[in-house]
Amino acid sequence: MQCNPPVSLLLGYLAVYVAVRDAGAGEWPQILGPNRNGVAVDERIAASWPDGGPRVLWQRDVGSGFSGVSVSKGVAVLLHRVDDEEVVEGLNALNGEPLWKSSFAAAYVPSYTSDDGPRAPPVIAGERVFVYGAMGDLRCLDLKSGKTLWERNTYEEFNSKKYFRGEPPEGYFGLASSPIVEGDKIIANVGGDAQDAGIVAFSVDTGRTIWKATSERASYSSPVATTVDGKRHVIFVTRLNAISLDPDTGAERFRFPFGRIGPTVNAANPLVFDGHVFVTASYGIGSVLAKIGSDRAEIVWRDAEILASQYTTCVEHEGHLFGINGRQDGPPADLVCFDPKTREVTWTQPSFGCATLLKAGDKLLIVKTDGTLVLVAANIGEYEELEQSRICEKTIRALPALANGLLYVRDTRVLKCLDLRPGT
Repeated sequence: MQCNPPVSLLLGYLAVYVAVRDAGAGEWPQILGPNRNGVAVDERIAASWPDGGPRVLWQRDVGSGFSGVSVSKGVAVLLHRVDDEEVVEGLNALNGEPLWKSSFAAAYVPSYTSDDGPRAPPVIAGERVFVYGAMGDLRCLDLKSGKTLWERNTYEEFNSKKYFRGEPPEGYFGLASSPIVEGDKIIANVGGDAQDAGIVAFSVDTGRTIWKATSERASYSSPVATTVDGKRHVIFVTRLNAISLDPDTGAERFRFPFGRIGPTVNAANPLVFDGHVFVTASYGIGSVLAKIGSDRAEIVWRDAEILASQYTTCVEHEGHLFGINGRQDGPPADLVCFDPKTREVTWTQPSFGCATLLKAGDKLLIVKTDGTLVLVAANIGEYEELEQSRICEKTIRALPALANGLLYVRDTRVLKCLDLRPGT
């Protein structure tokens, strides 16, 4: 006999679903914002800054890791490593005062970098916080109290610990793909090779496994969700493919090859716009534009020259893409604007450097790895810089967050909250 879930439970699932999909101004609940595309919803920021740069509202020391903060309901959630623990902290988003803290034993030992902290930003959905550690520990916490509601060790449960053609099972730089909440599920590219558990859906309520799909290895890219012709898709860039799954069942909707074996990285999020998906990577891989349908993807073009971004997700504006072409460990990367349909590059800012791009209205906020913040007009015709200021002394690798006109940036030592509100 089938037992239907109670109405209260269904309403709870719906609340989580709506909280992530319909987050507006003042919310930055997950990687790259409400829709995981770097676009701030209904945010207004100043067109100019005071002498000396934006005002620092508050700052605090942080431990290791590349996980940017997420912000919802006035709480900024920080995930970092302090000594031998991965620490999750809830902070007052306006003044940085601590609200709660939860700590867990950390097991990650880096092989290719000196940083041993977590990589993926937290995901806030409704009253829950989900964090994904550098060794695949997926945890659900209460947003108000920090209490642990459930946890799963995905690395231990789903990985056979075999090396993938010389690559460590946890990847070159630890596990970093930020899971995504869809309805009553949180879905992660855990990269499990022991049980056909490349991508796994867990219950947001209990953490139980709902479905497992594919044998895809994990990447550093985070999935995005979209609806095409009435069908819901969760699109992943895994280690070697771009793949879409039905979030309800795990059934595959489409896939196409993307990436290559060896010391390469797929790190930028897939970007969905105007019935297409765009993916990019460096290491000789380049970019792909594909037209997507309810159950198919048709490659429009592959190009290794127009854009090859090591980790930056492009930002779309007026049918054009702004992006970083190049790598951190090579010649200075270029900032480019191009039309993805025609592949025409409308302008290039040479040797700009690696950075993360966000869009707020008609402006781009660009956080460079060297600690510089640049304000640029979202102008598809020419590069138009409005402001520039050095905001951090150390390297910035964590992705920034923008909520209520406040920019949260983290370098290797300090988390800062900068005031970008108009009139301040």
